[in-house]
Parts: sequence; C-alpha cells; structure tokens
Amino acid sequence: MSEDIGKARNWQGNQINCACCAHIALNRNGCCQLKHACVNDRYAGRIDCFFERNPSLADAYLAHPHFEVRAIAARFANVFLLPPLLHDHDETVRWSAVRRLPKRFALQLRNDPHHEVRMWVATLLEGDELLPMASDEYYYVRLVVARRIAPMLLRGMIRDEDAEVRCAVARRLPEKWLLGLINDRDALVRLEVVQRLPAELLSLLRHDPDWRIRHEIASRIVPSELMGLVDDPYSLVREVARSRLAR
Repeated sequence: MSEDIGKARNWQGNQINCACCAHIALNRNGCCQLKHACVNDRYAGRIDCFFERNPSLADAYLAHPHFEVRAIAARFANVFLLPPLLHDHDETVRWSAVRRLPKRFALQLRNDPHHEVRMWVATLLEGDELLPMASDEYYYVRLVVARRIAPMLLRGMIRDEDAEVRCAVARRLPEKWLLGLINDRDALVRLEVVQRLPAELLSLLRHDPDWRIRHEIASRIVPSELMGLVDDPYSLVREVARSRLAR
C-alpha cells in the first residue's frame, strides 16, 4: 500500500471521485481535501483528519462498512451512541468505543474474544475489577494486571506460568509474601526477589546457581554471612564479598 500513498483510493481500492461524494460542498470550503482529509480514503490518517475538521458528521458514520471509519468516527461521535459498538465485529472499533464510555462498559469487555481488547481494557480498570483478568489466557493481559492490581491482591499470581508476569509480581508483592518466590524456576524472578529481601533473609539464596543473584547477595548480606561467598566460583561475587570483609 505504501506504493500508492499518493493515490486517492477508498477502502475497496477504487479511485475516489469527489464529484460523486455527498460532501462535495465541504470540499469547496476546505472542510475536506483529497489525499489529506477524506472520509472515503483508505488511509486512517486522512479519515481522522476529515473528522477533526467535521466532528459533527461522525454520528452518521458509526455503521460504515469500513472498520477504520467506524473506529475513528467513534472518537468524535456522541458518546450516547457508542454502546452498540461494543458488539462490533472489529476489535479496533470496540476499543475505540469503550475508551470513551464509563467504566461499567469496560467491565463488559473483560472477556472480549480479542486479546488486544482485553489488554487495553485492563489499563482502564483498577483493584477488584481486575481480579477476573488475573487468569487471562494471554500473558500480556496478565502482565498488565500484575502491574496495576493492588499489591495485596497479587498473591494469587505468584505461580503464573509466565516469567515476565512473575517478575512484575515480585516487584510489587508485599514483602511478607516474597519468600513464596525464592525458589522460582526463573533466575530473573529470583533476582527481583533478592533485590527486595531484607539483608537478614538473603542467606536463604546465597547458594543460588545464578551468579547475578549471588552478586546481589554479596553486596547486601549481613557481614557475618559473607564468609561463604569469598570463595565463590564467580570472580565478581568473590570481589564484592572480599571487599566488604576488608572494610
């Protein structure tokens, strides 16, 4: 499509003819412009420019056959006309509508069939509203939830199957539950944990197989526990341990 960016074609690939357009009068006064601001164009940017110049016309395009037109019109249309778009067959249209509606409408899309809509919806919700999405089948939805849900509600996500989600959990989980992740199978999750554990608990991980975790421990563990790290097989860990002992 980049090859014909300079052409004026509609969403079906046909050349646009301004003489046949219902908005020919707008063209005369500069409210629409071929290849720049045109509701019939295939390019979203040109459609958007049309509605920016003519927002009062958006209501009439909420049922247009081209999804880009419906989605962009939803950004300008009367908000009271948007609820039916939550059932639109295109995910872009559903999201465009729900982002302007009160939060109670977003709750209806927590189980939307498209993972991107659920991901976007998760950015609109808070607290208990997010709980049903904590077990979403798509990892990024759960990641958004782990980043936004109240820390006290994160305990149920400690065993999430995705390491990136568990990392997000480890960053925000209340300290009293951090020990539930010290044996996580992923080193990056354990690293997040060890960076938050108080110094007196770091000895629980000083034999961790990952040198990055032992290095973090060597830099913060209470001095009386350093001896076990001065002969660590990894040089950076040994250096930190010996340096602290020397002080």
